[in-house]
Amino acid sequence: MTREETSIRTWLLHALVVAALFALNFVLPDYHHGVLARVMVLAVFAMGYNLLFGYVGLLSLGHAMFFAAGLYGAGLPMVHLGWGAGAGFATGLAAGLALSLAIGFLALRTTGVAFMIVTMMFSQVVYLLTFYFGSWTRGDEGLVIQQAERRLSFAGFDLDLTSPATRYMAALILFAVVLALTLAIVRSSFGRVLVAIRENEERTRMLGFDVFAGKLAATVVSGTICAAAGAAYAILFGYVGASFASVQYSILPLLWVLLGGAATTLGPLLGTLLMYYLIDGSGDLLKAWLPGWNVSHLGIVGLALVVLVLFFPRGILGTIRGRWVRWLP
Repeated sequence: MTREETSIRTWLLHALVVAALFALNFVLPDYHHGVLARVMVLAVFAMGYNLLFGYVGLLSLGHAMFFAAGLYGAGLPMVHLGWGAGAGFATGLAAGLALSLAIGFLALRTTGVAFMIVTMMFSQVVYLLTFYFGSWTRGDEGLVIQQAERRLSFAGFDLDLTSPATRYMAALILFAVVLALTLAIVRSSFGRVLVAIRENEERTRMLGFDVFAGKLAATVVSGTICAAAGAAYAILFGYVGASFASVQYSILPLLWVLLGGAATTLGPLLGTLLMYYLIDGSGDLLKAWLPGWNVSHLGIVGLALVVLVLFFPRGILGTIRGRWVRWLP
């Protein structure tokens, strides 16, 4: 298969995924309609994480701080200053970009386990700041963005982002844009340099590439994408809380990426979707199958993850690509 044929097949696959998500907007029942909108936003968060972890090989335990930067960057001015959704989203993006640039300059001076620990420390600082400035953030209680503030005026149109259909389409647009951006990056020469850094950093440096600049650029793009997900979450679902800055939200995107397949463009979506329904749906299944039994649904989740690790060691799409469909990006 030629490179042109592979490129056409790859872009067509991603276009079909977006088209399928668009069609689901009209057929899903209300509950799953809302869940899928949430999954698409969180999948954007996972895609941002995957860019750094999957393609550069940098394991971060602090990406919750970038999600929180977008979340609070959008939510605080909307709640306290009365800003609109568009200005709030832009502020969230700017906050994530600035934070990822600063963290990148500091954390990338370390490698391996030290990088993981440093990112977790910085993330904990951001988490504690949400409590220190509790008069503004209200800590774990959080802030609720009123429906009147969650409106977007654009080109003469006034969109109500609290409407389920509009919220779903906004989440889909964000997901489609980030998916196309991610695919373009990983298929570019810059993306190939990132993979080279992951495989052999010293050899990449010997070939004349600026390894630090490449990792910093990847960190900034990754952090900004995660901030976009955080800002979108605040605007579309109307809640900003400190729990989104906790270490749990640094571990979750790692699990989503590992489940779907690291260094695959569609793996984050698949991993997020499966994990969300696995955690959310296993409890209902246990109640239906074992009425009156007090069985933890997390046991089912753990068993499913063990099976996936045994039979899909590279994640679902990563294993499929390695064994059968080698052209998958």
